Amino acid sequence: MIVRPVSATDLPALLALVRQAGPGFTGLAANEDRLAHRVRWARRTFAEQVERADADYLFVLEDDEQQIVGVSALKGAVGLREPWYNYRVAMTHSSSPDLGIERQIPTLVMNNEMTGQSELCSLFLHPDLRSGSNGRLLSLGRLLFVAEYTHLFGDRLIAELRGHADLDGCSPFWDSLGRHFFRKDFHHADQLSGMGSKSFIAELMPRQPLYTCLLTEQARAVIGKAHPNTEPALRILSAEGFTHQGYIDIFDAGPVIEAPVSDIRTVRESQALTLAIGSLDEQAPLWLIHNRRLENCRITAAHGRQVDGSLVVDRLTAKRLQLQPGDSVRAVPLVDPLREAAAA
Repeated sequence: MIVRPVSATDLPALLALVRQAGPGFTGLAANEDRLAHRVRWARRTFAEQVERADADYLFVLEDDEQQIVGVSALKGAVGLREPWYNYRVAMTHSSSPDLGIERQIPTLVMNNEMTGQSELCSLFLHPDLRSGSNGRLLSLGRLLFVAEYTHLFGDRLIAELRGHADLDGCSPFWDSLGRHFFRKDFHHADQLSGMGSKSFIAELMPRQPLYTCLLTEQARAVIGKAHPNTEPALRILSAEGFTHQGYIDIFDAGPVIEAPVSDIRTVRESQALTLAIGSLDEQAPLWLIHNRRLENCRITAAHGRQVDGSLVVDRLTAKRLQLQPGDSVRAVPLVDPLREAAAA
């Protein structure tokens, strides 16, 4: 498996893949024209033809038969061209000494405090391949790309994780809150937002703090909760140092997690090594390896052995990376060795 930049010829396979994602995956809507536009824009991004405010690094996961089985992306900066709103969960303290009543009530405060930060987004892996190291490669490959090109991104990375919605695409949070002001169902509102039509949020949604006690019990229960299908991605990013600081998605209340780039494990612990070819046994640890190229980026997960300033891999790994012995790579253990040892 390799992670690489999307190409124009990937469009049919990418469209077929996205159609399997179901409701709530609006970052890559199953619309051929919109998807084709995003692919074209991604090609311009990797060619360094756009500003950071417009940068959209769209990656695909490709198997050895050149089949597209996953997709993920990085946005250079959110909110600099279109508003990027979310809710921050705060606490309101009220008291009446005469009545002996004191209450702390969670509130939702609309904000765009994440403006200018870089975003991990559009992650989807084929359901049949959610095993082994595939999910980690698809998710963490982006972080190794950031480690190589930190100057292209903000000082923090954020990820707006998919919240709860049923099989019909209905969100209990949206039905209890947003629908009263927008009078459209969740799917329609989320689609408009995914297309960049976000002005209606400021125009129609209340800007005052909202008391969560006025929401339905079902809506309160999903605030800050990731969709079950998104929980593996949440665990992977949490292990990298991402935390939930109280920000949630304005539509489905999914958690917005964040981390300073310099504190992310993959970024902090990655290092430049010289590629070498040699024999390896199955006890060799798995490494996340990047060929240190931008437009012709290749990232893979493979067994490797560090020897001084070199990383020894097999010939197939070098071929996947389109590299020769002596070339430079950026690499990091796929799993934190200390965390893995503690788990054992």
